[in-house]
Amino acid sequence: MNGKDFATYGPDRIYWFATWAANDHFVVMVGVILSTARKLALKIASYGVMHLVVAILVAFAITRDWRIALAVGMVEPFFQTIAYSIHDRVWHRVERRRMASGIEEAAEAFTARLDIMSPDEQARVHDHHGHSHALPRSFRQIALKTVTYGVMHFAVAVAVAYALTQDIRTALAIGVIEPLVQTVFFTLHDRIWTRIEARRASRHVATA
Repeated sequence: MNGKDFATYGPDRIYWFATWAANDHFVVMVGVILSTARKLALKIASYGVMHLVVAILVAFAITRDWRIALAVGMVEPFFQTIAYSIHDRVWHRVERRRMASGIEEAAEAFTARLDIMSPDEQARVHDHHGHSHALPRSFRQIALKTVTYGVMHFAVAVAVAYALTQDIRTALAIGVIEPLVQTVFFTLHDRIWTRIEARRASRHVATA
């Protein structure tokens, strides 16, 4: 905003423009927050439904008692969903930090490489790497995330099963078998949601 604009529109008009821009920015921020919260709630809800079905089936296969199976299936997923949301938020922060660190290291290495390249080489590299790619998660990171989920799930499953059955052997059986099955479904669930989020991010970038 220069002196000519100030003289043309006047202080009242300029104040209106500034207020409108600030309100528009605030609306965009609120929209992003609500969208993120909705996605997180949907992800947790889908996990809860999946966990409920698997927990009931596994508990019935072990106890052959629908009452215990339903009790385990109703109570245990409630605590597991809470633990899962905490686990997912912690890993989300870890992944964001690692991705940011990886991007920074790649940029530094790329810049250092350009410093010693000729203009022709720089042009060829720029043409080859001009488009960005999402950094893939390493197998080690996926395995570590799955293992930490399995340990967390085992502890919660044994505690809930023992509180309901008062039988340590049944509790251990449920605690060992059910988390193994849930870990498989958790991995599938996580990979599906990772693809969904990647597609949404790509669409958002393309729209922007």
